[in-house]
Amino acid sequence: MNVNLLIEDCYLLTGEKGAAAVKGDLAIAGSRILKAGDEGEIPQDWKAERVLEGKGLLCLPGLINCHTHAAMTLLRSYADDLPLMYWLEKKIWPIEDRLTADDVYWGTMLAMLEMIRSGTTTFNDLYFFMDVVAEAVQESGMRACLARGLVGTGPQAERGLEESKELLKKWQGAAEGRISVLLGPHAPYTCPPPYLEQVLTLAQDFQAGIHIHVAETADEVRQIDDLYGKTPVAYLKDCGVFQFPAVAAHCVHLTEDDISILAEAGVSVAHNPESNMKLASGIAPIPQLLAAEVTVGLGTDGAASNNNLDMLEEMRVAALLHKVHEMDPLALPAPQALSMATADGARALGLDGVGLLKPGYKADVILVDLDQAYFYPRNNLTAHLVYAAQAEAVDTVIIDGRIIMEKRRVLTINEERVFQEVEERFQRLTGSL
Repeated sequence: MNVNLLIEDCYLLTGEKGAAAVKGDLAIAGSRILKAGDEGEIPQDWKAERVLEGKGLLCLPGLINCHTHAAMTLLRSYADDLPLMYWLEKKIWPIEDRLTADDVYWGTMLAMLEMIRSGTTTFNDLYFFMDVVAEAVQESGMRACLARGLVGTGPQAERGLEESKELLKKWQGAAEGRISVLLGPHAPYTCPPPYLEQVLTLAQDFQAGIHIHVAETADEVRQIDDLYGKTPVAYLKDCGVFQFPAVAAHCVHLTEDDISILAEAGVSVAHNPESNMKLASGIAPIPQLLAAEVTVGLGTDGAASNNNLDMLEEMRVAALLHKVHEMDPLALPAPQALSMATADGARALGLDGVGLLKPGYKADVILVDLDQAYFYPRNNLTAHLVYAAQAEAVDTVIIDGRIIMEKRRVLTINEERVFQEVEERFQRLTGSL
């Protein structure tokens, strides 16, 4: 239930690039921010129904996970230290063939519990049995973009399209507007041109965006070149995919021409540094993409290839990785990493009014407890957040104006039940493999 909420005397980090933390109050009216520090006005007849003491807390926009496969929490640490295609073909896809809708529901619940407890308020999910994922999102209070993964080279190709259509009809704008539905063609190497044409017809009919893996590995680049004589990016452009709002996950192996295509088409990139490192896929050219004014958000990928969904950690790894890769300490500064996890992430997903602490914006807010050794001395809270913060410091999570977690206790998910269900399901899934 939403109430008029006032957070008093906290440190405010609005999410505006380069803006330092300031002391002030945050007022929330229903699902939206009314006043943030000195910005905005409080009507004379407005009255807070609940007041939270913000002293010693850092208030900032909720973190946005731009690419994940939530239910893959069920496969966390199941098949580690393997190259991507072997990992997929020999380990992940065989066990995914055995998943039920209930498995995906509980795996998603576990993912959302983990994400909430580490400050994520929105995630962009690509998987299957997405109807139950939407139900889980609705129950949890989170914000999510959901896409049914579409593979055009197997027996599920047509069924995937039909399920995507039903997902769009039933869930687009549902859960008080917290659910957005995208179309999810898996990757260039699993979606030949005739199938992509069918996907794009759906995109046109429903005015839906696209969420797709792109140029994740060198093998993918070679495969698409062998098949079509093009890079994956050029292939998708020529197929017409970039006529629609698109989130391209990974984009590790890009040419200069690829970067120009993405920039000109307005394609957003979801950067997943930890997953790319773990699977030895490579390092995406993020500084070059940013220089070309491509919108870049951050993602964790699934917990089977990360192995957590901690966006605080993802910010830190992204910032450090590109500094050492470019041999330039300025390659990805802390404010840029924070923006990628908040405002830029919202922009990448096409979410209006999300990602900043700004009057009129959705009240997706997290409070971080600064009473931790790694937050002292308090000389640069943005840098502390990116380079030092741990998930345990996230104290309170508010989504759409509703308190979802308070004092580290998640209010919308039964943690004990989730743990029990997930453990039993993993044992069943792996027992005879």
